[in-house]
Amino acid sequence: MALREKAVKNANVSQIHDLIRDFCDYLEIEKNRSKRTRENYGFYLGRFADWSVERGSGKAKDITGDAVRQFRLWLNRLEDAHGQPLKKNTQNYHLIALRAFLKYLAKRDIETLAAEKIELAKQPDRHVDFMEPKEIERILEAPLKAQGPDIVRLRDRAVLELLWSTGLRVSELCSLKLEDINFNRNEFSVRGKGSKWRVVFFSDDAKAWVKKYLDARKDMSPMLFVSHDRAAKGRDTMSGLTSRTVQRLVTHYAKIAGITKRVSPHTLRHSFATDLLMNGADLRSVQSLLGHASVTTTQIYTHITDTHLQEVYKAFHDKKRGKK
Repeated sequence: MALREKAVKNANVSQIHDLIRDFCDYLEIEKNRSKRTRENYGFYLGRFADWSVERGSGKAKDITGDAVRQFRLWLNRLEDAHGQPLKKNTQNYHLIALRAFLKYLAKRDIETLAAEKIELAKQPDRHVDFMEPKEIERILEAPLKAQGPDIVRLRDRAVLELLWSTGLRVSELCSLKLEDINFNRNEFSVRGKGSKWRVVFFSDDAKAWVKKYLDARKDMSPMLFVSHDRAAKGRDTMSGLTSRTVQRLVTHYAKIAGITKRVSPHTLRHSFATDLLMNGADLRSVQSLLGHASVTTTQIYTHITDTHLQEVYKAFHDKKRGKK
């Protein structure tokens, strides 16, 4: 038997769990995906593998169209810890991971279902929350009205200004180091989803507040934003902010600013994109600034920035009322 045929045969008798571990290694080593990405794929595929083994089919060749349909039905009926069904986008994450896994198996010439046989479920239109200009002004000013150490208030103002000025994801903001920032050109490079790099620009206002914050710092940390934890006093370095910390501070200042809607760092990202489009920016440019892999993702903003429809409504609706 040829070595290639022998390898295929041996792989087919392997348990799905073993192949999933190989696939996750492949993502980390050959595709250079992040640890978080590996964990996410491992979780979704692990759930599929557990389901497969439980029903007595734990081999790659057992992944058939009918098996996937049964798995989708099972996912659709699955409830979370709060007794709620899984959202359609969460169900689709399982299918996206499964398609990537099947493509990997095909690359290794392992007999299994073709990845293109799996179609994603149709999702409801995504609702986008964004802040009005006056709300943006209030939340940006909130840190200086709050109680607390001056260094923390300066940091938080700089964080809010940079989020609003750049549309960064919260994880991207937390990963920034001092050496990344080019104050002469008002720009820096950031590695976003899929380990893709993009150039990010920031405003003069954001630059001014970041510099004020940096001038007030006395630590030696290489991170752009640090925790200023009292327990860290006296140390040469301080830890960078976590995504959770930034989420909490944004929510905190939204309340101080009197904003009743739910506000998160991603709300500032949505507001950044909406502001660009409402002021005439083209969709492709906004896609690049946000770091979206597909313009389809950016299109979620178009329905809230279509001023033409509003003009048509005002021009033609209800013109005969009050006329004799």
